[in-house]
Amino acid sequence: MAAPLKLILTRDQIAAFASDPRTIKQFESLFALAQGVQESDATGVAIDAGAALAGVNSLAGVVAQLAQDAAVDAQTALSAAQAATSALVGLSDAVAGLLLAPPTSSASVDAVRYRYGAFSDTTTQTAAVINTAYGMTYNSTDLSRGVYVGAPTSRVYVDTAAVYNIQFSAQIDKTSAPVGLLWIWLRVNGVNVANSASQIRIQGNNAETIAAWNFFAQLAGGDYFEIMWAVDSTTIQIQALGAAAPVPAVPSVLLTVNTISR
Repeated sequence: MAAPLKLILTRDQIAAFASDPRTIKQFESLFALAQGVQESDATGVAIDAGAALAGVNSLAGVVAQLAQDAAVDAQTALSAAQAATSALVGLSDAVAGLLLAPPTSSASVDAVRYRYGAFSDTTTQTAAVINTAYGMTYNSTDLSRGVYVGAPTSRVYVDTAAVYNIQFSAQIDKTSAPVGLLWIWLRVNGVNVANSASQIRIQGNNAETIAAWNFFAQLAGGDYFEIMWAVDSTTIQIQALGAAAPVPAVPSVLLTVNTISR
C-alpha cells in the first residue's frame, strides 16, 4: 500500500498566504485533522462510522470558519482547503455506505456457525428382509441446535444451509453362522448419495464389530439425511446393550452432526 500523502504545512508555509495568527492556527488544525483521518484510513484501521462522520463535519466547520475569518486571497484559501479535504472524499463515501448498510447480526453468524446435533438409539435394530434398505433410527437426542430427528426417526433434518459433517458409529453383531455382509451408505432427501456405500464382512456368530466413519454433505435448510443399511442375512443386527458395571450402556447407534462452513 502506498504511503499516505503528507498534508501538514509548517507555520511559516501557512504564513506565506495567511498573516492573521488566528487564521494560521485554524489552518494548522485543518491540516492536522485531515492528516490524522487519512493515516487511519491508509493503514487499514477500522474506523467507527459515527466517529469518522464527526471528523468530516468538524473539518467542514473549520473550513467554514476560515471562509468567514481569514483575510486572505479567496483563491489561495480555496486551494489550501481543497488540498486538505481531498484526502477525505473517499472516506466520506465509505462512511455514508457504512451508515446505509444493514448491520451485521452476530446472532445470524452464530446461527450458521453453531448448528449441531448429537443423537443415539437404545434399542437393537434388525432387518426384516435381506437386501433391503433400512434407515438407522434414533430415540434419544443428547444435544441439538438447528439439527433434529424427524418422522420417521431415521430422518435427521437441518434448518440452515451449510456443509455438514455427519459422523456415526454402529455396534454390529451377528447372531449365528455363517459369514454375512452388511452395507452402509448416505441418503439425502430420499436419494442415495453416489459413491457413499461401504461393505463390511461379519465373521460368523457373535462377531461384534464397530462401523464408524463420516460424510460431508451440502444441505439446504429443511433438507434431511439418513444413514442407510442393508444385509444379506437377517442374523446381522445393530445391537444395543444395557449398562453392566463398570461399563455404561452401549447404544446401537451414535450420531453427531455439525456445520463446517456456510
